[in-house]
Amino acid sequence: MRFSYSIPRRLIACGLPAALLAVLLAGCSPASVGSSSAGSTASGGQSPVSEPISVEYGEEDTDTEYNKNNISTVTFNNQSIFIKGNGAVASGSTLTISAAGTYLLSGSLSDGQILIDAGKDDTVRLILNGVSIACSDSAALYAKQAGKTILTLSDGTENTFTDGETYTYASAAEDEPDAAVFCKDDLTINGGGTLIVNGRYRNGIASKDNLVVTGGDIRITAAHDALRGRDSLAVSSGTFTIDAGADGVKSNNDEDTEKGWISLDGGVFAITAGNDGIQAETVLQINGGDYTIHTGGGSANASTRTDGGAQPGWGRWGMTAGASETTDTASAKGIKAGSALFISGGSLSIDSSDDSVHSNGDVAFTGGRLSLSSGDDGIHADNALTIQEGEIHIARSYEGLEAASVTVSGGTVRLKASDDGLNAAGGNDGSSLSGRPGQNSFASNADTFIEITGGYLYIDADGDGIDANGNLFIRGGTVLVCGPTDNGNSALDYDGVCEISGGTLAAAGSAGMAQAPGSSSPQNALMITYSSAQSAETLVSLAAEDGSVLLAFAPSKSYQSLILSLPSLTQGETYTLLSGGTGYGEGTDGYYPDGSSGGSELTEVTLSGAVTGISDSGQAVGGGMGGGPMGGGRGW
Repeated sequence: MRFSYSIPRRLIACGLPAALLAVLLAGCSPASVGSSSAGSTASGGQSPVSEPISVEYGEEDTDTEYNKNNISTVTFNNQSIFIKGNGAVASGSTLTISAAGTYLLSGSLSDGQILIDAGKDDTVRLILNGVSIACSDSAALYAKQAGKTILTLSDGTENTFTDGETYTYASAAEDEPDAAVFCKDDLTINGGGTLIVNGRYRNGIASKDNLVVTGGDIRITAAHDALRGRDSLAVSSGTFTIDAGADGVKSNNDEDTEKGWISLDGGVFAITAGNDGIQAETVLQINGGDYTIHTGGGSANASTRTDGGAQPGWGRWGMTAGASETTDTASAKGIKAGSALFISGGSLSIDSSDDSVHSNGDVAFTGGRLSLSSGDDGIHADNALTIQEGEIHIARSYEGLEAASVTVSGGTVRLKASDDGLNAAGGNDGSSLSGRPGQNSFASNADTFIEITGGYLYIDADGDGIDANGNLFIRGGTVLVCGPTDNGNSALDYDGVCEISGGTLAAAGSAGMAQAPGSSSPQNALMITYSSAQSAETLVSLAAEDGSVLLAFAPSKSYQSLILSLPSLTQGETYTLLSGGTGYGEGTDGYYPDGSSGGSELTEVTLSGAVTGISDSGQAVGGGMGGGPMGGGRGW
């Protein structure tokens, strides 16, 4: 496997010392494969996004053919080992392979081990042709030294490795091996057969260097981590059934910023994990594949401590009894990256007690499909979150999308949040817990922003629908908000400017803290404050002077405030506001782009500025234009 890993632009922008930067660049792989990047720029700040890794699978990683005339054969029979060929010796129930070559293995050992102790540059290839190895006090397969170990799973065969619940080491200072299949160097798994691994002591399959999988039906049960490549883990194909006490799929090198990454380019995964489903110390990228991930007992376990006790508040999974909200606790995220997370394809269904999608740096979503149910945030990034294409459905979350900056330029997003739908808050995930139960306690920050330039967003939020904690820009797309029903939140909430220059916006919510768009917006908006709350699914329509319906929307929850903005709204023209009636066509999320018919006329309104505020009887409603609330205090 070859790869190239570009230094994140953030590191360069931060002004690293020239000598250190030179060292980092010199350490990059010489592979000539190009890499792509994603970024977002909005008024008030720029959100750099580090670049994905380019992975190239080599011939050794994918080739399952071998020369049958140039191999050594090994047959296991309970406690006996029979060898034909060179490079391997048997001592009792231990097979030791000491030379490069191809070895065809079959049969079973009830209590033994395969030990690879070859040259540091040797490639040792094991053709697993119906093998079952159990070891009562160590790893069943231990590659102590080799340049690369390749496990080829013969078509139609089932191969099993099982370790003991306790290990016997030569000294108290040793802690390796610690997996049923353990390699100190590179490990590749390919072929069309089945590999069953029972990691009863700690881990299932572990490589201390690079782990590559290009095929096979792999079933892992592990007391701790199931599938782990310390330096990197890359998967192009295969079927994975994983049940892990800790993390399901993991790369954990925290000493080298160019390592600790995961690239998933295909495969079918069913992961049940006590902690994170997929976790990369640095970059995690998903370019294809199908994933079903269940972590920490799922989103229904959001308010359960690790010891099983109940605790109040949403999104507090993992805290031990008596721990403070800032205590570093166990993580049960669906997928997690230390520096950047890229999703460009694939289908992911995640039910997690912690964040479903999480990065301590950036998240860039450029394609694929996400179906998320989270006991905490649906998608969280400490830095920039960008959505360009694809589909995201968040059925359950504390906050739907949360990052220092959120940029949506395309795709389809539907989400349900018990607090804010979109939140540009800054800080890290730990700080987002500090206000619970209740609102987040982020301070206003001029560098945080939410920018929507395209796509389709449907937001059902019990807290603020969109909370910028900085600047809010809507430049395109369709944005539908079914916001709070209580008067302590608002459909739109921002601390800097709110500029609408394109797209369609229909934002419904409560009236007590309702906040209007900024009065300097290039695109006009109408804000209606009703004298009483309107019932859920009450259709509201806005018609032009010629009677054509410009917008028809039936919010899914009761509402007393409504903000409408679309490109055709013109100052000086008169519009009719209607309630009830029937929407044309099937409608989506209560939105009827083809208009409506019928309904009762509430009032006529002539737009008098960038933001026109009225009551449902047509009376002008003043207060706080240009960013302030209309008819209430600050929309916290």
